[in-house]
Amino acid sequence: MKKIILIEDESSVVSFIKKGLQELDYEISVALDGNSGIKMVEDNNFDMIILDIMLPDINGLEVCKEIRKKNKTVPILFLTALDSSENIVLGLESGGDDYLVKPFKFIELVARIKSLLRRSGHVYGTEPSDIENDGNIYQFEDLILNDYTKKVVRNGQEVSLTSTEYKLLLYFLNNPEKVISRAEILEAVWGVNYELGTNVVDVYVNYLRKKLDNQDDTKIIHTVIGMGYVLKK
Repeated sequence: MKKIILIEDESSVVSFIKKGLQELDYEISVALDGNSGIKMVEDNNFDMIILDIMLPDINGLEVCKEIRKKNKTVPILFLTALDSSENIVLGLESGGDDYLVKPFKFIELVARIKSLLRRSGHVYGTEPSDIENDGNIYQFEDLILNDYTKKVVRNGQEVSLTSTEYKLLLYFLNNPEKVISRAEILEAVWGVNYELGTNVVDVYVNYLRKKLDNQDDTKIIHTVIGMGYVLKK
């Protein structure tokens, strides 16, 4: 049973989400304000966080930033009634992995949850015998990614990535030698299919580079000025 914390102050939304997810055998904890949510995340091991942006004490963006100071990997799904591109960008740049605009359909919420849990290493409805491991291995130069175990190794050293960094790297590995625009990356990694005028892609590419290009490792993610990025030797 996967443990999810819902940080949300609207009682109707809490009741709707909690009841639906419990029927699907998720274990749901609830925090009605940001400070309580931060404390509960610090004291427990949750598989995922569902976080409202508009909270009564501190907003969800600040909650996310506080959580990310100590936990870089737990998937965070933002709920927001604010669907402007600026608010979506702020959520992603504060450390969120995905967002869902209110009002939303429950089936869409479940799909987002399963997607984020898969990206973070929790594979649903899949047994090892069902997977051909070789088909889940990606290699580029001295970098190896196992999409079944979610393990990334470069030059013999394991690299720890957040779920968003992992998805970004996997997208590069699926498109080696191809120059990829920022708009294409936004759509593939964040599910955003329009230009937000944001530097979130640049920020996460830099995060990824810092983790992959340690010591004497050769740089493999290159900037193509005015066009985007490319994974190449």
